[in-house]
Amino acid sequence: MEAQKLKIITNELSKYADRVKEEEIQAAADLMISADKIFLAGAGRSGLAARAFANRLLHMGFDVHFVGEISCPPIRENDVIVLGSGSGTTKSLIVMGEKAKDVGAKIMTVTMFPDHTIGEMADVIVKVPGSTPKKAAGEENPAQSVQPMGNLFEQLSWLTYDSIIMVLMDKLGQTSEEMMERHTNLE
Repeated sequence: MEAQKLKIITNELSKYADRVKEEEIQAAADLMISADKIFLAGAGRSGLAARAFANRLLHMGFDVHFVGEISCPPIRENDVIVLGSGSGTTKSLIVMGEKAKDVGAKIMTVTMFPDHTIGEMADVIVKVPGSTPKKAAGEENPAQSVQPMGNLFEQLSWLTYDSIIMVLMDKLGQTSEEMMERHTNLE
């Protein structure tokens, strides 16, 4: 017997993945290519998805840093910060976005609500559907999910980041084997 709850999850992912726009994925990839350094930030499970994206960007050879790590350098002009926020109102990420703008860096966001604060600051927006208990009063979720809390958004964010990596692989002519050469050997 197949795992029933897993089937429900994969059906939701399949249904809502069609709402992520290819032109937004392409714009995100182009922004990554244009950056001197790429910074990533996100809170909670959205942050975990952003960390996974940072890992794959590293494997592609980008100069990439996760905000908050002790080895994170300062952000500068010609850099990009990726802010993963379902609500688009995560206070700590808003502060990071403001700092990035102050120094002339670009902002990319993955969010459910592009018209919220982080989306308004962003140069590139990738809208990912989902549902969240953190939406504003009277606001509708972009998707309906039987999963708890922000699961659908967080899962689709991870897959969206992976699709950006695949676009980057095509644009830069990189293979999985080349990426593996940059994989850690300290495991």
